[in-house]
Amino acid sequence: MPVQRADARRNYARLLAVAEEEIAAYGADASLEQIARLAGVGSATVRRHFPTRHALLEAVFRERIELLCTQARDLAGAADARAALLEWLGAVTAYAATIRGLAVALTRDRVAEAGVEHEHCATAQLTEAGRPLVRRAVEDGAVAPGVTITDLLALITGIALATENHPDPATEAGRLLDLTVVGVSPVRGG
Repeated sequence: MPVQRADARRNYARLLAVAEEEIAAYGADASLEQIARLAGVGSATVRRHFPTRHALLEAVFRERIELLCTQARDLAGAADARAALLEWLGAVTAYAATIRGLAVALTRDRVAEAGVEHEHCATAQLTEAGRPLVRRAVEDGAVAPGVTITDLLALITGIALATENHPDPATEAGRLLDLTVVGVSPVRGG
């Protein structure tokens, strides 16, 4: 990969910071022209750094998605598979509900055109990270057989979309996730 000039690195950092704010305020369809204007660069500079809207969204969400993936790996060996899965799903839900645009990006990732590779997209990363947690929970009988990480991420996406305009989206999303969990993984009697 070629080394970027100092001004190109500054433009990238400025664009990313502005994009994070605009996407948080206006969602995944935030105006690229407005992002360029606020960053003090031209539209061509935005497109040079982020050739597609998907590339911009991926860059904005990358750090947090990586943290969620690390959390999933850390929880994979936990003694209580159900608690580990629910802790991680709670973290993913809270993030998806509070960052406008992420749920829409996850939805778009799920319906991407067949054959189009999104190897670094949020959905693929979260699916790969969460799969071992779900598998262990199913093996332990803590989650109903047949439940997949794809199912759970679709539920989280739906919850995030449903709570996006709620005054306290994270709390409401957590409440809805708790209601969902009762159906997906009821607490075993004992």
